[in-house]
Amino acid sequence: MMTIVFLVEEPSAQDALEGLLPRILSKDVDIRFLVFEGKQDLEKRMGRRMRGWLKPETAFVVLRDQDSGDCRLIKERLASLCREAGREDAVVRIACRTLEAWFVGDWDSVGTAFEQPRLANLKRKAMYQDPDRLSNPVTELRKVIPDYQKRDGARRIGRLLDPARNSSRSFRLFVETVRRLAGPQ
Repeated sequence: MMTIVFLVEEPSAQDALEGLLPRILSKDVDIRFLVFEGKQDLEKRMGRRMRGWLKPETAFVVLRDQDSGDCRLIKERLASLCREAGREDAVVRIACRTLEAWFVGDWDSVGTAFEQPRLANLKRKAMYQDPDRLSNPVTELRKVIPDYQKRDGARRIGRLLDPARNSSRSFRLFVETVRRLAGPQ
């Protein structure tokens, strides 16, 4: 059985992926998470955690928010840490700017998750056509859902995200990568 280990910087990323991954991967893929307490903790401890992983037939995916950093530099740094850990084949994916851009890229799912179907109309707004360019997607979510909380939102929305309609390029690339890693399904 193939195992894919997702190294994520915070629990809300795990929450979102727990809803998404079972819908895009076959049941033959064993999904595991290594959850860290922020970006710095991820970078500090990921190498040790990867080196300590002994199960064969395991692929690693590192997922980190871009925030205000340079995407290429972040990806290079994380890939370097993977190589140092002996995991040259690990895949690094960056959520541009934050994981919440993936949610803003699918207003239909946000509307369904929060029982506000009219939110689906926001997908027509020009500013949401490329959610990876938004400086703060959480702020955009809080404009329409004032009590939005990251973990609750991730749990609700993650299970509904639709790669076919999502306008976030970083989300679609993440999904394509994970499907490719898992092999034919």
